[in-house]
Amino acid sequence: MPTLGTTPQLLRAADAAHIAQAVGECLFVPLSSSNPSVSPVSREGAMPNYTYVIVGGGMTAAAAVAGIREVDGDGSIGIIAAEPHPPYDRPPLSKALWKDKPLASIWRKVDGKGVTLHQGRTARAMDLRSKQVTDDQGTAYIFGKLLLATGCTPRRLPFGDDQIIYFRTVDDYERLRGLTEHGDRFAVIGGGFIGSEVAAALAMNGKRVTLIFPDQAIGSRMYPPELATFLNAFYRGKGVEVLPGTSVTGCESRNGKAVLKVRDVATKREREIIADGVVAGIGVQPNVELAQAAQLTVDNGIRVNASLCTNHPDVYAAGDVASIHDPTLNQWRRVEHEDNANSMGGHAGVAMAGRMVSYDHLPFFYSDLFEMGYEAVGEVDSHLEMVVDWKNPCKEGVVYYLRDRRVRGVLLWNVYGLVDGGRRLIASADSFSPSDLKGRLPL
Repeated sequence: MPTLGTTPQLLRAADAAHIAQAVGECLFVPLSSSNPSVSPVSREGAMPNYTYVIVGGGMTAAAAVAGIREVDGDGSIGIIAAEPHPPYDRPPLSKALWKDKPLASIWRKVDGKGVTLHQGRTARAMDLRSKQVTDDQGTAYIFGKLLLATGCTPRRLPFGDDQIIYFRTVDDYERLRGLTEHGDRFAVIGGGFIGSEVAAALAMNGKRVTLIFPDQAIGSRMYPPELATFLNAFYRGKGVEVLPGTSVTGCESRNGKAVLKVRDVATKREREIIADGVVAGIGVQPNVELAQAAQLTVDNGIRVNASLCTNHPDVYAAGDVASIHDPTLNQWRRVEHEDNANSMGGHAGVAMAGRMVSYDHLPFFYSDLFEMGYEAVGEVDSHLEMVVDWKNPCKEGVVYYLRDRRVRGVLLWNVYGLVDGGRRLIASADSFSPSDLKGRLPL
């Protein structure tokens, strides 16, 4: 199985040492510009000038660096990263780090020489005519080729200010981990991918958890009804208070605790939930503002072609923020998972460095929920026709997602090593009846 206070806590000294080791020969430009010895800006004040500029410092950026270096070993690379950290793997933040995997394991090695990280900086403007990007500190960067790997921003509730952790970054993990050192009660808002993982992680670490969401069952937008309903009972059996059909209407601070106001959607009955910490996972929005201002094509993400190029020949996009036509599913898609970030980022780097690519990868994703878990590929949406093939009902089996008798997605529930088989079914032009799919993938 793949595993990977209000102010965010600073990383421990030992973790900082691991970061330094992880990034190898990379140069770092600190938040302050008072260290010109490590900056690519010359003593005469010339603009930083790179063969490749990557906006965004996450998994996609790290993969793009590797892709560039596969083709071009010498071209200079500058990374403009909003976070004050080098690239890291995001999935362990809600999975493996809560199962005693060390924080040092998440850092990505940005492959060395000629790579400069500009950390704690956010790109604010692009001038495509002069091929420059300007950050929030006023520094302008000249590029030969540009990759937009700007990722996504969590959706926020219209209340709660900084009392709610919108779980996405390593700083969010550090903040929540710090709260668990002294706190016992936690509220998690959202019954989807992040909410279900964080609730499980906290409960596995001995915390009392209340999971709140407006749908009728955990993951009901993705799982068949019998599985989603099973998960409600499964989580309750693990000590989690599950509140389906419930909306959060307010959040305030009282006596050092967070107080959530919630309302039952059906009965309109209201109650308060007191917690030592509140986490929300209610979806994300792609960071497309930079692309829109530069008049790049945007439609549920930055539109790219099979070469991962935008409508400007020197500007590429990849990862969570990119929208690409999937030839297997014959639809435009924007995918927010690890496999897509790594594969798409790597292909974008290769393409930027001058090698032809045609990106047609159908990415998979996975989750860990207590001792349960799954891998999934394709379009996994409970609005589609679903065919279940259980070896053990709700414990082990395969869920097929169909439209017009064609397989669109496959969910492998506690089943591993069959993702490629799922991809082949999705790519097939064959029509399937429910009976055709029974036993189609071996369990």
